[in-house]
Amino acid sequence: MLKQNNNQKMPPEAVLKGLRILDFSWVLAGPYATLILADFGAEVIKIQPLLPEKDDAFSRGYYNTWNRNKLGITLNLEKAEGQRIVRKLIDLSDAVVENFSPRVMDNWGMDYPALQKIRPDIIYLRMSTAGHSGPRQDFSGFGPTVQATAGLTSLTGYPGQTPLGVGFAIADHVAGLYAAISLLGALEYRQKTGQGQYIDLALTETMTTLLADNILEYTRKSNIDLISRPAPEGIYRCRSEDRWVAITINSDAEWESLKKALGNPNWADRPEFSSRTARIQNSEALNSQIQSWSQLQDAFEVMTILQRYGIAAGVVQNAADIAADPQLKARGFFFEQAQSSPIRLSACPVDYRKPAPLKGEDNDYVYRELLGLSSAEIEKLKSENVI
Repeated sequence: MLKQNNNQKMPPEAVLKGLRILDFSWVLAGPYATLILADFGAEVIKIQPLLPEKDDAFSRGYYNTWNRNKLGITLNLEKAEGQRIVRKLIDLSDAVVENFSPRVMDNWGMDYPALQKIRPDIIYLRMSTAGHSGPRQDFSGFGPTVQATAGLTSLTGYPGQTPLGVGFAIADHVAGLYAAISLLGALEYRQKTGQGQYIDLALTETMTTLLADNILEYTRKSNIDLISRPAPEGIYRCRSEDRWVAITINSDAEWESLKKALGNPNWADRPEFSSRTARIQNSEALNSQIQSWSQLQDAFEVMTILQRYGIAAGVVQNAADIAADPQLKARGFFFEQAQSSPIRLSACPVDYRKPAPLKGEDNDYVYRELLGLSSAEIEKLKSENVI
C-alpha cells in the first residue's frame, strides 16, 4: 500500500485508491489520461520541470485544466542525481506515463527494459505521434497535425472546398481516453499474472480507429457498398444561418417512416428512390430533395419530428446549444464546479480533491515522506538545482 498525502482528502470508496502513477506527460493527451485516473483516487505524481522556460504547456490556464487532483514535484532530469531520484520513485510506483517524442525518455536511460530492472512488474505507458517503431517513429506533432495525418481533417468542410479542420484537438482527447483504458487493462492483467506491461500508444492510430467506416467505404467492393450503405445519409441545411441536421436511414422501413415525416411528397415515390440500391445510386438527387424540405425548417424541429418517427437525426450543435442542452442538464452534466468529469461511477464517484499543483507544491511529501530524504539532503539537492 502506498503512503497517502495527509494534505489530500481521499474518500474511502475511491476505486483507484492505492494506485501510484509517475506522470511525465505534458500538454493534453497524457495529462488527460492521468487526470481521469486521478479523479477516481489514483495518486498521480506529476514531474514538473525546474526551469520556467520548460514549463508544462502553453499557458497556466491550459495546465490547470488537465492536472487537477495531481501532486506536483520539481525535478531536473538533466542532472545525474535527478535521474537517480526518479529511479527511486519508479520503484515506488505502479505505472509510468509519458508522451514526449520517442527519443526523450530513451536519452535519460528510461526505456522499458531499464524500468523493468528497477521494478519488474511496472506498467509503462508511452504515448507519441506515430508510436515507437516504423519509419515515422521520431515524428512529433500535436492534435491538429495528428488529425490531419490520421485522415480526419480531409473529412471536414464543404464538398470541393479546402478542409476546415476540427477546431480543437479531438485527437488528444481520444488518445487520453484510450490511454486510461489501456492502463487499467494492464493493471487487471498484472492482478491476474503478476506481470507488468509495456503500452506503446500512437496518437495517429487511435484517431484512425474512429474512421473505420470511411476506410471501409474506400476498400469494400461496390456490390457490398450498395447493400450496406445508409441511404439517405448526410448533413442537411436548415433554416437560419449555419444551422444543420444529420440524418441517417438504414432500412427500407426507416425510409417509409421518413416519407411519412416529410408528408409523403410525390417525389419520394419515384422509381429512382424505390430501393436502397436506387437511393444510393441517386444519392445526390435524393439529398437535394431532402434539403429542399429541411432548409425551410428549424433544425431542432427537424430533429424532433424525425425522432418521433424513429429516425436517427440530430442537430449539429454549437457551443451555445450544448450549454443549453436539456439532456445534459437533466443528467447533471453541468454543475457549479470549476472542472468536471463526464464519467459517472455509481458506487465510486469522482472526487475533486485539489486544483492543479503549484510548482513543487508536493516536494516535501514526496522527497521527505516517500523517499525518506533528510532536510540536509533536500537542501543539498536544491543548492545543486536538482529540485
